[in-house]
Amino acid sequence: MAERDRIGAALESLAGDTSRRGFLARVGSGLLAATVGGIVAKAVKPGEAEAFHFCGHTFTTGSCIHPLGLPRVDSRGFPIRPSDGKPVDDIGRLVNSKGLPIHADGGLKRDPDGLPLPPAPRTKVCNQTGKTYGFEAHLQGAWYRCCGGTVRKLWDCCAHHQRRINGDAALHGYCYGSRKVFCVTYYQTHVPC
Repeated sequence: MAERDRIGAALESLAGDTSRRGFLARVGSGLLAATVGGIVAKAVKPGEAEAFHFCGHTFTTGSCIHPLGLPRVDSRGFPIRPSDGKPVDDIGRLVNSKGLPIHADGGLKRDPDGLPLPPAPRTKVCNQTGKTYGFEAHLQGAWYRCCGGTVRKLWDCCAHHQRRINGDAALHGYCYGSRKVFCVTYYQTHVPC
């Protein structure tokens, strides 16, 4: 009889472990552990700002509108390709010094008839963002970080506006006068750090 009770208890335990409720409880606790573990790992891991926004800037103020996503600009505020700093037009195509769209090898892009594609505008990123949102914007204050072995200038796009591009309250940041930060851009210098 003791043997039978022991087998019965084992079968009940097995049934409890394999029931739908038992299964869901184990899956739920596993998911919770994985989620919490990932959050803790990200909070503790240093130097991960680039994963959330871009190097040198944690995601508090969103990027200005850029044809290729990351708001990399040249020294005058025009859009350039984030990967290599080559100039792009307002629709994200590589362009030459005349503003004509080109291939990676430098050859002109052509239409089906073989004619060079017409140029698109090339507008300063901060100005284009202001125009899109219906106000005048200005590249103003800046701060600097070491990114990829050279100094990166993080550049505020400022305006007389109460909200940032990401929708929350605007901050003064490094803007001049009564302007506040609307969005951010960056210029990668060639100065080693």
